[in-house]
Amino acid sequence: MLTGGASDIDAFAAKLFAQNGAKVIIADVQSDLHRRTDHFHLPPRPIGHLRQVQRRIQDRVEHWVTFEKRSKLDIMFSNAGIMGQLAGMQIATTDSQDLAKVLEVNVRGAFHCAKHAARVMIGGKKGVIIFTTSNITTMFGNAPHAYTTSKHVVVGLMKNLTVELGGYGVWVNSISPNGVPTPMAMNALGLDRRRFRSWVRSRRA
Repeated sequence: MLTGGASDIDAFAAKLFAQNGAKVIIADVQSDLHRRTDHFHLPPRPIGHLRQVQRRIQDRVEHWVTFEKRSKLDIMFSNAGIMGQLAGMQIATTDSQDLAKVLEVNVRGAFHCAKHAARVMIGGKKGVIIFTTSNITTMFGNAPHAYTTSKHVVVGLMKNLTVELGGYGVWVNSISPNGVPTPMAMNALGLDRRRFRSWVRSRRA
């Protein structure tokens, strides 16, 4: 199961899972989910099966995971995330509603993905939970403060879960990609592809 799977990075991950024979559920709130996933030419059976789910992610994860009890849930890939407003680059101008929205999607969504996946995986004594965080958790920050805060919280959650769930044979980890010029990231920062890449290079200096 992947959340946020209709975005560029996540759709590529879904394609990779499907090509290796996995039954993939994509959970995303984007209204053009079908068009976006069709763009990646996700393969039909027998090498994989894709079932698209377009619902409010954190409110419906429990339903999807419960449904999967009829078969099994091997991997929960919690990818869904938003960056928040560009004004959030300055703490003094960060909007409280924007902060709440970012934490709702990035933190609460990830928490509930892990919670309901664990309910299935603990009983089966196996499974993998993966979170997508960001390289801002390992280097200096140059992103909206709400986004940076949320990703550090998810890293802390991941570390806690490794201790609890490791005893049940469930692996928990996170990946921290560098800045990737996805439409979401470019729109959030108000940058085109060229300027976005220059911004990423400046962060490495």
